[in-house]
Amino acid sequence: MNIRLLLNRFERLAWVMGSARLLRALLAHGVLAGAEHRRVLKHELKTVVDIGANKGQFSLAARRWAPGARVVAFEPLPGPADVFCRIFAGDGRVILHPVAIGPVAAIQTMHRSAREDSSSLLPISDAQATTFPGTQEIGTAQVRVAALEEFLRPEDLPSPALLKLDVQGYEFEALQGCESLLHCFDRVYCECSFVEFYTGQKLADDVIAWLAQRGFELERMCNPITDGERTLQADFLFRRMGSPA
Repeated sequence: MNIRLLLNRFERLAWVMGSARLLRALLAHGVLAGAEHRRVLKHELKTVVDIGANKGQFSLAARRWAPGARVVAFEPLPGPADVFCRIFAGDGRVILHPVAIGPVAAIQTMHRSAREDSSSLLPISDAQATTFPGTQEIGTAQVRVAALEEFLRPEDLPSPALLKLDVQGYEFEALQGCESLLHCFDRVYCECSFVEFYTGQKLADDVIAWLAQRGFELERMCNPITDGERTLQADFLFRRMGSPA
């Protein structure tokens, strides 16, 4: 396992041990909350949109570190979505839509990874399977893809609002699927890669340029993953120009 990933896991475990809710999710459902994202989850947030929710790792962190926010999550694969729903059963501030976000409404092929949270709407490349052992493709599934505006209107996104995307190489296309509502978000928190881990994926420079053209500037880079010589991937936090620092 990449050393940074291993350190992240230990850090997450330490934070989970201090929260009854996060510990319950780990023990009952085997889901480790994404505590490494706590620094971008401001207490004053009113809305969190979690695209690529998987089993609820980021949404759990949002409920812990942005407790007043309403969380709207999207996860197209039935297995992870089912776990998500069980974790948040009875939580009226969290809703899940079993769909992927993209620029065109369609039924598309999801390339399923041996590790579910590495599945993607793009083919898994050799670089992904080599760099992150155990993430090779094991099959495919048909999933629904739609634009964000099909599920949310501007009035559903009170500010301050955070848009999070972690969709394994499909971030650029998912952002295109959010374009009509981008003006509603104060921050965009997006996983970006410097290596083509998924065939045909847009890299970090493409995402940065696209968001810059739409009024978002890069605020900082978080949780970098390296191979000892170069940064391979990181979470990028973008701020809408004019939003409070």
